[in-house]
Amino acid sequence: MSLADRMAAKHRQEAGHLPPVLVERPAAVPASVDPAPLARPRPPAHAAPRPETSVPPTTSRTPAPGPLASDGLAQTKARVLKVLHERIGSRINDPSLTEGQLHDLVRTELAKVVDDERLVLAPGERRAVLQELEDDALGLGPLQRLLEDPTVNEIMVNGHDTIYVERNGITLSGLRFTDEDHLRRVIERIVARVGRRIDESSPLVDARLQDGSRVNAVIPPLAVNGSSLTIRKFSDTPFTVDDLISFGSFSGELADFFRGCVEARLNILVSGGTGTGKTTMLNVLSSFVPADERIVTIEDAVELKLQQDHVVTLESRPPNIEGKGEVTIRDLVRNSLRMRPDRIIVGECRGGEALDMLQAMNTGHEGSISTLHANSPRDALARLETLVLMAGMDLPLRAIREQAASAIDLVIQVQRMRDGSRRVTQVTEVIGMEGDVVTLQDAFVLDRARGEVRPTGLRPRFLDRFDEAGVPYDLSMFDPAA
Repeated sequence: MSLADRMAAKHRQEAGHLPPVLVERPAAVPASVDPAPLARPRPPAHAAPRPETSVPPTTSRTPAPGPLASDGLAQTKARVLKVLHERIGSRINDPSLTEGQLHDLVRTELAKVVDDERLVLAPGERRAVLQELEDDALGLGPLQRLLEDPTVNEIMVNGHDTIYVERNGITLSGLRFTDEDHLRRVIERIVARVGRRIDESSPLVDARLQDGSRVNAVIPPLAVNGSSLTIRKFSDTPFTVDDLISFGSFSGELADFFRGCVEARLNILVSGGTGTGKTTMLNVLSSFVPADERIVTIEDAVELKLQQDHVVTLESRPPNIEGKGEVTIRDLVRNSLRMRPDRIIVGECRGGEALDMLQAMNTGHEGSISTLHANSPRDALARLETLVLMAGMDLPLRAIREQAASAIDLVIQVQRMRDGSRRVTQVTEVIGMEGDVVTLQDAFVLDRARGEVRPTGLRPRFLDRFDEAGVPYDLSMFDPAA
């Protein structure tokens, strides 16, 4: 390289056009080595020669946004969102704008901001970036596409950079939030829509999305490694009894039996672990309630989707920032007794409301249904005793068991199998008391070898109530050889 060339290169380097490099003279190729392999491959004879100034085919281009978007693109998106909020200002919370008008406004302004940023994107990449930015501005960021995916059952955010999903199993989604602040903004947006709050003084919250999906959020200091968010999705149209039969959750004969139990006004407890389908089962059982009966549903966060018209839906409320205004499930159960209900459906018994529920079942509100976390019918009754004791009443254990034995008629046990399916594994009748022990009798149990629920051959004693209610039933279903 001549002196003039070296000075020109140094001038360009100081002007910021070239990175600092060490200029070396290329080593000579030994005479014994064929120089052809070290040279640029020659094009075929029929191909036009490539100009030396053309761009190599490996030149990088801004990637389409995806699970592992570059830090540069993430920073650009954050800058675009900041400019967008500055332009729109308070209009993003304008109650006079419909949802469609708000989305149109955001799309228009986003397109202008992206143009101002002069992002070099292919048409497909531009659409993807604009969609991600719109999700960040109005939706739930990277979670939006998961919420719109019908195959996703549950979303689990362990931190801003770790998002798991459950389809047929639990897998890492590959999506991520920009940072912890981005995740916190999404959490605050969710809880604000349902009138809840989350901050250091109240660092955990249960809420729901507009589609009914259940949300649990925990932030620091309780969540040590960053905010955690769990979303249990629910279908816009709840599963019907035919759906559960097709899924293999139970047979058509067992569905007819459940229908008869509901129409005969038996008090039913659905038992199972987390994620076993208790709420889905509760929805199906409630669909058998006659349309002319008044139903009052009580939940911590509304999840049930009853199809009847005569339904009153009640939801508990946490305390406000001053620690006042709390309305518990127990308060709602007691109040529901004054609402002239034919049926009381409690989404889940978790505390002292179990005592009020048992008293309601024993005082003329037959046909009530609730769910409870337990691994077997026997465990369900034992946990029910514990929940009643949480009511703060100094009741003898025998008195609690007598209340439970006279109130509960049937326990339906559901379980999540290894393949991810949810199935009914036991249908157990509560017979009564023998000494200090509640007597149970299985009517149906899961034959794991055959993979189906089969009758035990013992006829339930409550079938007399089927006759009183005029509910037809087939005795042959209790024949184990059927």
